[in-house]
Amino acid sequence: MSRSVKASQCLPKAIFSPKRPLSAVSPLCASPSQWQTRKSSHSPLGNPLPSQRKKVTINTLCALHQKDEPITMITAHDFPSAHVADHAGIDIVLVGDSLAMVALGMEDTSEVVLEEMILHCRSVSRATKAAFTVGDLPMGSYEIAPEQALESAIRIIKEGRVQAVKLEGGVEYTPTIEKITRAGIPVLGHVGLTPQRQHSIGGFRVQGKTTVGALRVLDDALAVQAAGCFAVVIEAVPAEVAAVITKKLKIPTIGIGAGNGCSGQVLVQADMSGNFPPGRFVPKFVKQYGNVWAESMKAIETYKSEVKSRQYPAPTHTYPMAPEEFIEFARLIESKRD
Repeated sequence: MSRSVKASQCLPKAIFSPKRPLSAVSPLCASPSQWQTRKSSHSPLGNPLPSQRKKVTINTLCALHQKDEPITMITAHDFPSAHVADHAGIDIVLVGDSLAMVALGMEDTSEVVLEEMILHCRSVSRATKAAFTVGDLPMGSYEIAPEQALESAIRIIKEGRVQAVKLEGGVEYTPTIEKITRAGIPVLGHVGLTPQRQHSIGGFRVQGKTTVGALRVLDDALAVQAAGCFAVVIEAVPAEVAAVITKKLKIPTIGIGAGNGCSGQVLVQADMSGNFPPGRFVPKFVKQYGNVWAESMKAIETYKSEVKSRQYPAPTHTYPMAPEEFIEFARLIESKRD
């Protein structure tokens, strides 16, 4: 036969006191509101700061293009990197397949798969409250047929929670781009150097350096525009060629290693912020604006040193306990030994 049990019967007298609320004894006894306000090292990274700008849309990007105001784009691969990019006021945040190297430690972009890209898109999209967010279609997710590409694009949008997709390729991928855009999914094109095809073009080589090569890049850019792309990335192309292509197009061009004559610029965040060890190869077009690696090393080495010397944690980093409670706790421990 069950019977009710009072809190005073299941808690030691040293702990239970009618004047002491149960929430002070254990978080299990706290109210739901107290659970929500409690903070720890496992708390969310932070809520978005009050935004002074509206959500960036394709219309916003078109307006910037019409005003000849450069469009800013940067990559992000997780919540923290997207969080800072969004707060910094970047127009477009790209979840690029470069995360294969900078986030997953892979050799090149051909290793990353769709499911991994979706996971990273979801992480980034939770932080980008204002920036227009684009997810890369990885190698193997769109080349077989336009139907495959559309299926992959739908997953990136629905599961990854981004606003557009990016894919590499020119004339040969116009049916694919048309298929995706007809379904109402915005597509960002990518011509010039296409890293996913590095093995077929002889490695990471500058494109458009000859007359024939420059015409090929122009044809690709015009083709993806006609197929419905809202903008196009031009990578590793001589500045003068990219400038001419930009003037020929009606849509914005986003340059990476293509000079300042493009409608905007994009860089990999890990490259431009210096979040990599000394000696790592960095492309010629990268300007390093910070040294995140050095700052992180300094912080971690200092932490290690203070832990070894017992400087950390200091009293200010610990939780207090009433002296009388500790005395009673110690007394109970000693009595148990007897």
